[in-house]
Amino acid sequence: MKRFISTISAFLFGTTLFLSAQNTITLDDIYKNGTFRAEYSYGGASLKDGEHYVAFGVADSIKKEQALVEYEYKTGKQIAVFFKLNELIPTGETKPVDFANYVLSSDESKVLIATEQEHIYRYSTKETNYVYDLKTKKMTPLSTNGKQRLAAFSPDGKKVSFVRDNNIFIVDLETGKESQVTTDGEWNKIINGGTDWVYEEEFALPNGLYWSPDSKKVAYYRFDESRVKEFQMTMYNTGLYPEPYSYKYPKAGEENSSVTLHVYDLATKQSIPVNVGAKTDQYIPRVMWTKDANTLAFLRLNRLQNNMELLFANATDGTARVIYTEKSDTYLEVYDPIVFLPDGKSFLWTSDMDGWVQEYQIGTDGKIMNQITKGEFDITDVYGYDEKTKTFYYQSDEGNATQRDVYSIKLDGSSKKKLSTRVGTNTANFSEGMKYYLNVFSNANTPYFITVNSSNGKQIKVLKDNAKLAQKVLTYGFSPKEFFKVTDRDGVSLNGWMIKPNKMEAGKKYPVLQVVYGGPGSNMVVDAWTGSGLYWHEMLAQQGVIIVAVDNRGTEFRGKAFKKCTYGQMGKLESADQIDVAKYLGTLPYVDKNRIGIWGWSYGGYMSSLCLAVGADVFKMAIAVAPVTNWRFYDSIYTERYMGLPKDNAHGYDDFSPVNNMDKLKGKLLLVHGTGDDNVHFQNSVELINALIDANKQYEFYMYPDRNHGIRDGNSTYHLYTKMTDFIKTNL
Repeated sequence: MKRFISTISAFLFGTTLFLSAQNTITLDDIYKNGTFRAEYSYGGASLKDGEHYVAFGVADSIKKEQALVEYEYKTGKQIAVFFKLNELIPTGETKPVDFANYVLSSDESKVLIATEQEHIYRYSTKETNYVYDLKTKKMTPLSTNGKQRLAAFSPDGKKVSFVRDNNIFIVDLETGKESQVTTDGEWNKIINGGTDWVYEEEFALPNGLYWSPDSKKVAYYRFDESRVKEFQMTMYNTGLYPEPYSYKYPKAGEENSSVTLHVYDLATKQSIPVNVGAKTDQYIPRVMWTKDANTLAFLRLNRLQNNMELLFANATDGTARVIYTEKSDTYLEVYDPIVFLPDGKSFLWTSDMDGWVQEYQIGTDGKIMNQITKGEFDITDVYGYDEKTKTFYYQSDEGNATQRDVYSIKLDGSSKKKLSTRVGTNTANFSEGMKYYLNVFSNANTPYFITVNSSNGKQIKVLKDNAKLAQKVLTYGFSPKEFFKVTDRDGVSLNGWMIKPNKMEAGKKYPVLQVVYGGPGSNMVVDAWTGSGLYWHEMLAQQGVIIVAVDNRGTEFRGKAFKKCTYGQMGKLESADQIDVAKYLGTLPYVDKNRIGIWGWSYGGYMSSLCLAVGADVFKMAIAVAPVTNWRFYDSIYTERYMGLPKDNAHGYDDFSPVNNMDKLKGKLLLVHGTGDDNVHFQNSVELINALIDANKQYEFYMYPDRNHGIRDGNSTYHLYTKMTDFIKTNL
C-alpha cells in the first residue's frame, strides 16, 4: 500500500522559533485569561451608499467608549459614530440597556436595539427590542407586551414585524400601533413566522417572515407541529424540584411538521395561502422575494431530499409554478444564495450536478443558459453579483482543497481572476454595490490579517494585522502545523495536518491524538487559523503529544464523488479511513503505535467512539463528547439526507452504530454529555452506557447538568478541557 507524506512550509515559523525563550501554554491562558485572543473586525456591515461601513469600535481614542462606528472603505478612516453603547438609554430610564445586537433600517435613520436576549436553540433567540432614532437619540420600546423574536424593519423603514408566542405582529412606527396578524400560534402546536427545531438546525433557518420589496406584503411560514412527537428533558436548574421540558423533535423516519406558506396583505389585512403542492411530507427550505414585488420564490424538496424544485408564486392569489427542477441519485443540498438577475428572465444557481460545486445561469424557462464556473474544484461561498459590471464574485478551493481564495468572473465564464494573494484561507465581505470588500486572511500558522480591498483585489488598507498575537505565538513556542497526505486502503488520497512537539528527541517515540469530526459537509484540514481549538492542541503538543487531523471520505470540498460515497452507510468508510491513518502513523519512526488515541465532538464523538470499537487493536483511548451513538435517535432532515429512511436501510443505520459495536471495545473511553442537549440528546450516551454494561466494558463518564450541545455555560468549558487533558495524560 503506497503512502506518502509531504510538508507545506510554515508561513510564520523559522528556526528562530526553536531558539526563542518558551513560555508554557496553560488551560488558564486558553479559557480564562484570553492570552491568545485575536483582534477582529466585528459587526462590519456596508451602508447603502457602498462607500462606508459600520463596525464596532471606540468613539474616540481617549475615552475608549464602545460604539458602532462608521468607516470609509477607501481610507479606512473613522467618519462618524452611529451610537455609543452608553447612550442606549430608554426614554424615562437612567441607565443604558445591556446591548445584545442591532438591526439598521434601510434608510439608516433608525436602529433596532436588542437587549435581555435569551437563546432558544442554536440560532433562535427572543429579546426585548427598542427603536433608537439616530437623529433625536430617543429610544422607545418596540412593544410592551412581552419579548419578541425575529424583529425586522420593513424595506421602507416605517414598520417592524416580529413574532411573539408563535404569532406575527406588525408595529407602525409612525403611530406606535401594534397589530396582530395571526392568532392561532401555540407552543408545540402551531408556529407562525418562525420555524421548528429541525428547520432551524438542519436548514440553518430560524426566520420565517419576509417583507416584500415594496413593504406592502409579508410572506410567512406556518408550521403545524401537532403530529410531531415530543422529546422530553429534565432541567435540574437550582430549585428544589427539577422541571420537565418538552419540545417537538422529529427523529429519523418519524412524522415531520406540516409546513405551509402564506402572504399577508397590509392593505386588506388578509392572508392568502400559497400553493406549495398537495404533499405534506416535504420540505420548503428557502423562501425569498424576487425583484418583482408580487412574485415570491421558494424551494420545494421531497422527504428523501433527492428532488428539489424552484417555484414562483403569485403573491396576490397564491398560485405557483415550477421554474426549475434538479434531481440526484443520492441527495441534494441547499446552496445560498439564489441570485435573481435584473433581466427578470434568469437567476444564478449553485449545484454539484457536474461532479463539482459550480455556478450556473438558469433561465426562468428552466433551461440552463450557461455554466459560469468549470473545473475540478468546489465553490465554497457565493458573495454576489455586480449588476453594473456584470461580474460574479465567489470563493473556491481551486488548486488546493485545504485553501480558500476569492475570485471574480463574468457570467459567460470570461475574465476569471483570483483576487486574493495571500496563501491560506481568504474570505470576503462585500460592500453594497460590490465596489469594495473586507478580506479576512489567515493560514494554519498565521492569525487573522484583515484588509480593505477594492473589487479588483487591490489592497487599500490594513485594518488588523494581529502582529502582537503572532509575536506571542513565537514566545510561547507554538509548533507549526504541517500538512500531509495519506492514502487509504482503497487508494484514496486524504488530506491531513500534524502538530509535533517542538523539541522532539532523536530515537524517542511519541503518543498521537487524532482529532476527528468526519461528517458530511465538514472539513478539519483547512489552512486557516482555528483559535482555541488550535491553542489546546498546541498545549498538548508542548506536553509531548503529536496531534493529527485527517479529513476522511465523506467530507466536503473535494467533489461530489468524494463527499457522497458514504451515502446510506455513514460510519463505514469514515472509520476505515481513520483506522488507516492510525496504522500509517504507527509506522513512523517517532510514533509509538501502542499509544494512539482519538477524540471528537458531536459527529466527531460518533466517530471516536465507533473507531475505538471497530479499531480496537489500533486505538488505545477515545474521548467522545456529545456523540450520536445510533442514527435512529437523530433528527429526520439530517439523518435521512445521508441515510435514507430507516425502514428502507436498516443495515445502514445499525451496522456502524456505536451502540451495536461495544462488544469489540478494548481501549479506554471517556464519554461526555450535557443533559440539556437539545441537538444530540443525552439519550445517545445513556444507550451507549447500556451497551457498555451489557458488554461488561468499563468506561469513564462526565455529565454536565442542563448544558446544551456546546457545554459552554459558566465554568463548563474550562472544567471539561481540564478533564480531557488529564484523561489524555493518564491514557496516552
